[in-house]
Amino acid sequence: MLKVSQAILHVFDFEEGSAYLSDQPLDLESRATRSYVQRRLRRIVANAESKHGEFSPESGFAGELEHYLGGGTDFVSFSTQIAQWFWEELRRAEELEQCDLLVADFRDTDEGKVDAASTDEQVDAAFDGPAGRRFFAVVLLPRKQAFMHEVGGSTNDITRVDTTLPSPTQKVDSYVLVDCEAMTIDFHDKERSIGGAASMVIPEKFLQCVSSASSHEVIDEVSVIVSDIAEEYGLTPAVEVSRAKAYVAEKADQDEVIEPAEVGRQIFEDRPDVQQVYEERVREAKLPEEAPVRRGVANRLTKSHKIRTDTGVEISFPSELADKPGYLDFTTDSEGRITISIGNVAQIENR
Repeated sequence: MLKVSQAILHVFDFEEGSAYLSDQPLDLESRATRSYVQRRLRRIVANAESKHGEFSPESGFAGELEHYLGGGTDFVSFSTQIAQWFWEELRRAEELEQCDLLVADFRDTDEGKVDAASTDEQVDAAFDGPAGRRFFAVVLLPRKQAFMHEVGGSTNDITRVDTTLPSPTQKVDSYVLVDCEAMTIDFHDKERSIGGAASMVIPEKFLQCVSSASSHEVIDEVSVIVSDIAEEYGLTPAVEVSRAKAYVAEKADQDEVIEPAEVGRQIFEDRPDVQQVYEERVREAKLPEEAPVRRGVANRLTKSHKIRTDTGVEISFPSELADKPGYLDFTTDSEGRITISIGNVAQIENR
């Protein structure tokens, strides 16, 4: 579960040239406020598209964060420093984007889940739950235009506002998530034109970090390599890719890390020649030796595998069934025609 210790919202208005920096944290005793913040943070924690990073020795933010974590400055003051930095940087962008800045200090036990479908009772339980790993988050919340009714006397009207925050389930493009114990980073950003040059503000300027591929990118690339090699060596791509996904899910559940090279050693353990080709492809793809991946992310990306035949039949099945004979079997005849057999079925439902 996720427990927010402190959170604060700073407001940027680039059209009027004003920044409204809060001198008080958000009231997390308010159920609506607490619910929004938790759902927003959970969305970020669980985002498989987050890039991973490590602070460079020159990172000024890393030093300021350590100073804050050590009690050298209070939460509001530290968040205000961050907001002032983003205000000065983003106002230089050629395309100004109305946005707010959410800063949060929270803990995540990784037990249970709070999302848009959670009940108020589940949100409250998460807030009052046990302590877990500590994270520090900085999130840019793009405001969007919305239309609302305006009641006035005998005449009702329609008015437009641009103060609407993104919904808790909506993806946001720019954020930072720092594991305060390991000092590792998850982040996401988009390219902006600042001072006439294309720039990624968060990794290049704010964090000053070295970045690597996201969990989603690593798992996708591993799946493509496995599929290509299986086809080249006369194996069944659907089986081998689903086996690879099952191994990734198991490994991530144990260690929250995957080793792309080890995936090939496991699923091609009876074919040393195929293993060698796989490892060469992994090196050519410049995949990292290890890639961090949280349990929930790995399970979501790998729990099932979907295939489609040239006859238009689509099948989605749990990845783990690929290693269980009698549940889903693929056989190929002398002409290369594939037969798919589904066994051990007690009931079939229309979906």
